[in-house]
Amino acid sequence: MNDVADAKQFKTANEASGALRYQVGFGNEFETEAVPGALPKGQNSPQKVPLGLYSELVTGASFYAPRHLNRRSYVFRIRPSVFGGEAEPWDGGDFRTPPLDVPPLPNRVYWTQRKDEGVDADFLEGLLTLGACGSPMMHEGVAVHFFRATKSMENRAFHNSDGELLIVPQQGDLRIMTEFGVIEAEPCEMVLIPRGVKFRVELKGAFARGLVYENYGHPWVLPELGLIGSNGNANAIDFEAPVASFEDLDVETQVIQKLAGRFWSSVIDHSPFDVVAWRGSLTPYKYDMRKFVSMGTSTVDHPDPSIFCALASPSHDVSGCNADVMIIPPRWVVGDNTLHLPGFHRNAVCEISSLVTGGPVKDDFDPNGGIRITNNWGAHGPEAKPFEAARAQANLDPEYTDFISVMVETRYPMELTQAAMDLKERVRDVNAGWTGYVKRFPNG
Repeated sequence: MNDVADAKQFKTANEASGALRYQVGFGNEFETEAVPGALPKGQNSPQKVPLGLYSELVTGASFYAPRHLNRRSYVFRIRPSVFGGEAEPWDGGDFRTPPLDVPPLPNRVYWTQRKDEGVDADFLEGLLTLGACGSPMMHEGVAVHFFRATKSMENRAFHNSDGELLIVPQQGDLRIMTEFGVIEAEPCEMVLIPRGVKFRVELKGAFARGLVYENYGHPWVLPELGLIGSNGNANAIDFEAPVASFEDLDVETQVIQKLAGRFWSSVIDHSPFDVVAWRGSLTPYKYDMRKFVSMGTSTVDHPDPSIFCALASPSHDVSGCNADVMIIPPRWVVGDNTLHLPGFHRNAVCEISSLVTGGPVKDDFDPNGGIRITNNWGAHGPEAKPFEAARAQANLDPEYTDFISVMVETRYPMELTQAAMDLKERVRDVNAGWTGYVKRFPNG
């Protein structure tokens, strides 16, 4: 398979069986080639790369980062990335970067799930920023965005120089073409796209929606397990990286880049997904949240949400994280003489909570798409009716919860966009459920 005709045929070979192949392990060193003999042996930049390819290094960390945190890959592609036209400004629409319009609010802000009403957009066009904090130029902070799409990105690629993207579909299956290969994701799975990596989102159905978390800071890593031991939470073996799969297409393609909050568009005369082989530790991943190994109490009291941490972007040990990703999966809830609901609390971090799938419709928090933002030290906890029901619960046998929730925490207060505040899905009377608590003191 050394000639161009054979190489073109290989671009779909990974999908021919009906199921994609992946490599497994978070932070591993991988090596993959779509055409045998494409990888150089014993070096990465030979005078002549096999099959007439170009060698290109893509780094996701400083050159001198500690070995266990260093992320870089060599890609061997048909044309180098420097091949392209002059970049021109592009309108990013409602896809925003701090500073935003609305200052951090002390009250909770809720949105119910967004429908497909009136939308005619691909993934990139359908992004709408809810809130953000920090600065991509300072490499700190995080943003959260809605996405809705009714069509695939055609002859278009995107790469984000401002931060990693964590794509969480809530409705509709996605096929994501990246420089490193193809990833398919359904609701209950998440896809991590490293900073600067080009990708294209295609729909496998008529409509897709979900959330995108943008991390400006330290690249996400697996948190240390400490006293948990060697296994549990998000196990490294359950992260899946693509195998090399490429396009050798001479088709005019728009390449859009986000840099320091601004968008730039350039046009090239070929597909940028022309990486025939690659090796290294920088790669996109997907992770099935149903594989998260949950921890919890077996005696009394509800534990802190940190036990559900799946990915961590470290910042400060005391003041809090830059951005931590918690996955709360279907699980058994147990406890002796303990409220089975999370208690009332005020946290040193901002919480961004969303339901991915399942769960009852209550508290104005829709299943499959509701999202809440509670800024630092904002008081929150169970609403009055659920609290009273849980307090009066006579049978404290173990209960099984059937939902998947994602919660992102950050030490930085979150600004909001006016576009998000104007959405019809925003719940206006968020305090309605937090009334009617019974005063029992001093009689209990």
